[in-house]
Amino acid sequence: MAIWSAEIKELERLNVSLIGHFPEIEKEMGQLVKTEDENVAMLYSRRCLEIIITDLCECELKRPRKTEPLKGIIDKLNKEEKVASYIITSMHSLNSLSTYGAHPKDFDPEQVKPALSNLAIILKWYLKYKGIEILSKPSIAEEDSIAGTGKQVPDATKLEKSIAILPFKNDSKDEENTYFINGLMEEILNNLQKIKDLRVISRTSVEQYRNQTKSIPEIAKELGVNYIVEGSGQKYGNAFRLRTQLIMAAKESHLWGESYQQKISDAEDIFRIQSQIAESIAKELKAVITPQEKELIEKIPTSELEAYDAYLQGRSYWRKLTPNDLETAMHYYERAKEIDPGYALAYAGICDVWIGRQQMGFVSAEEAGPKAIEAVMKALELDSTLAEVHYTLALMNLGAIWDWQAGEEAFKKTFEINSNHAEAHAYYSHLLYFLGRSEEGMKEINLALKLDPYNPLLKALYCFDLSCEERYEDVILTARETLKMDPTSIIAQIFLAVSLIIVGKHKEGIENYKSAFIFYGFKEVVPAFDFGYINGGYIGALNQAAETLIEISKTKYVLPSLIGDLYTFTDNLGQALNWYERCYNEHDPNLPYMFPQKFFSNKLGDNSRYQELARKMNLPYK
Repeated sequence: MAIWSAEIKELERLNVSLIGHFPEIEKEMGQLVKTEDENVAMLYSRRCLEIIITDLCECELKRPRKTEPLKGIIDKLNKEEKVASYIITSMHSLNSLSTYGAHPKDFDPEQVKPALSNLAIILKWYLKYKGIEILSKPSIAEEDSIAGTGKQVPDATKLEKSIAILPFKNDSKDEENTYFINGLMEEILNNLQKIKDLRVISRTSVEQYRNQTKSIPEIAKELGVNYIVEGSGQKYGNAFRLRTQLIMAAKESHLWGESYQQKISDAEDIFRIQSQIAESIAKELKAVITPQEKELIEKIPTSELEAYDAYLQGRSYWRKLTPNDLETAMHYYERAKEIDPGYALAYAGICDVWIGRQQMGFVSAEEAGPKAIEAVMKALELDSTLAEVHYTLALMNLGAIWDWQAGEEAFKKTFEINSNHAEAHAYYSHLLYFLGRSEEGMKEINLALKLDPYNPLLKALYCFDLSCEERYEDVILTARETLKMDPTSIIAQIFLAVSLIIVGKHKEGIENYKSAFIFYGFKEVVPAFDFGYINGGYIGALNQAAETLIEISKTKYVLPSLIGDLYTFTDNLGQALNWYERCYNEHDPNLPYMFPQKFFSNKLGDNSRYQELARKMNLPYK
């Protein structure tokens, strides 16, 4: 056991508070807390310090760090009184000691202890600086990580029934069968999500562990779960073999396992085994399955395997929300519908594509609305017991119909069927913010991120909630994290651009606005930004961009809210309101997003035209 184990214990406690907020620090801390090598401990403590100092350089000194040494930045933070003096002392101390890790030399291992102690002091301050609550007691996952120090690993009966299903391994020689093995894993996960007594991590967040080399306890700790399901399978001809096992992460102990071999006559053969596996796992965890949940788990959504596969493909493309990806998603959903005209989820997917196209401004509400409504009503007619169908109806009411009561009812119906639906919790948080119920909204988005912590779409959606709370530095951090995961995220680009401008980083904000408009397909706006900036600074850039979008809108659909927002930033409020009124007339799905964000309400809230818009939409305006 390392002589700095007590310091590591404190860092592990703090690491629980970092989860979901600072993935770069989490990554370095993950290496730091498990090493017993003094040079490695120094190296990763220094990397944690570098991440914090780099962020402070941008947030407090208003410039990128580039290659400037840490000492110089710490001195400037001290000189400008941006950081408390006692933290400056710890930063200098850690910076000096940790150089032994960056450039290994002879040193006393005892020096690791003060280095880690100073890192803990800095982390506590940094968490408070970022507005993150420091958890007062270790989590179960943390207690597990320090097994062997005298603490007992918790009894399984006392553990939260939280579970992650890792991507199944394809044992087939033919790589083309990977889609089939993925489908098996996806449906088992979906079935477990229907059990309210379980907390199940969504697929997006577990996908990163495909071909993983990390240990089961490491993965469980990163995902915040107590149990892991592993599986592998192969398809040969018209048959398949599948092996699954349930593991208690803390002890890496095998709780349950089974092998299945099945000839495939139709998709029902596959769904039947998937249901059996889900129910066996739930039974082993002593999770309560209600009769309604059992019925939903054993329900066969389609007897056509190809239709089911096409639906899964469509879903993966839909989440990216770019024009090309939405087009590809539509192709797969239409294919699923052709193969099985009675497949309700295929129609729900078609509706989702039209909602996505309208939300992102690729088509008008006039074009998207009728097609989306037709598709979702057909899905409801075919099967009203599917969570995805009610989720799609909720999105329709949120972004297209603006019926807040019907939207909330559809979200609640979704959760009755699948309380683990992370995307639904995220969008429900937006509806709650629309209605002025911010505390409920923040709880919903936090639950969504807990269920699917590494989903770039959910992180992008989280930017809205943070913006409503005026936590613009957190918006910037979250948007950048999102863009590292998904560089094509238009939502993240827009929120990053807007927040940078709000905090005074105008030129950087405009650069991100340019990237966003390229994704929208409006490349003509890029030179307009540049020309306007040369002649009138950032105000000139935003006005020039707005005027260019107006010209584009004469021949191509442009979301009116994009133009209204640009004019709001330049305090051209009359023009802004002209375009927001046009948003109302054209049912721009982004219009309700304006009202909960205090930046907009502070500028426009006293204007009678703004108040009239809110009244007509049945929304609070202050």
